[in-house]
Amino acid sequence: MPELPDVTVYVDALRERVVGQPLSAYAILSPFILRTVDPPLDAAVGRQVGSVERLGKRIVFGFDGDLSVVIHLMIAGRFRWLEPGSRKKVPARISLARFEFPTGALVLTEAGTKRRAALHVVAGRAGLQQFDRGGLEVLDATTDQFAERLRRENHTLKRSLTDPRLFSGIGNAYSDEILHRARLSPLMLTTRLSDEDIARLFDATRGTLVSWTDRLANERSGGFPEHVTAFREGMAVHGRYGQPCPECGAPVQRIRYSDNETNYCARCQTGGRLLADRAMSRLLKQDWPRTLEELEG
Repeated sequence: MPELPDVTVYVDALRERVVGQPLSAYAILSPFILRTVDPPLDAAVGRQVGSVERLGKRIVFGFDGDLSVVIHLMIAGRFRWLEPGSRKKVPARISLARFEFPTGALVLTEAGTKRRAALHVVAGRAGLQQFDRGGLEVLDATTDQFAERLRRENHTLKRSLTDPRLFSGIGNAYSDEILHRARLSPLMLTTRLSDEDIARLFDATRGTLVSWTDRLANERSGGFPEHVTAFREGMAVHGRYGQPCPECGAPVQRIRYSDNETNYCARCQTGGRLLADRAMSRLLKQDWPRTLEELEG
């Protein structure tokens, strides 16, 4: 799922292309994408885009007349930009919606068979309020505000960082990178954090989000983001199960659950202790290795 760095880069690229431009026409190519009927999407046609903003992991197009189009890409949703007169084709099987502007066409796509991406049309600030989960914008926060959010509920660090009610824009991928940078276990409980732990985690969160946003912006280099993915070259642990940790060389470990997995370095983050994988630890029971030494043995 695109997270804060990816969504920020999308927003910057879209601002350059559509702010000040009217929506000339649109086409809904999948009936599952449009989740509202009042106001209708027709109401946006002919209106100028006044702003493009990030709201958590959502992208909000603000049109004249206090009308907003809110898009949540979910896991597999992506944008493609076609310049005027472009002969590039977007496969029909992944195309959900197309928006025409004088400067080009914006196509919303979604890979796979599950249709999770969503488009809402709302009026006024009150209409947008329903999409604000209340998460703290860490890049605009103080250490004390960050600490208060962490200690508000007793959860694991992984769960707290990815909870949109607590923190805005952080998901599975960047939470792995943040925790590795902070040298903290993803399963450590928030109530057990010391002030020093929190300060280190705050710095790691800000550092990770800023460095990756800058890196993706540099890769874009004025163009439109073409390869938005949760698995990027240069990540320390996320998506790198079994590969060496760039800091200590130990193999990256994982905890699998549902459709996701958490990646971490046992040597850097858990003192060499392996965290129980829900599926494999139940299968192996007493044979499940507890430490890196047992695993390597």
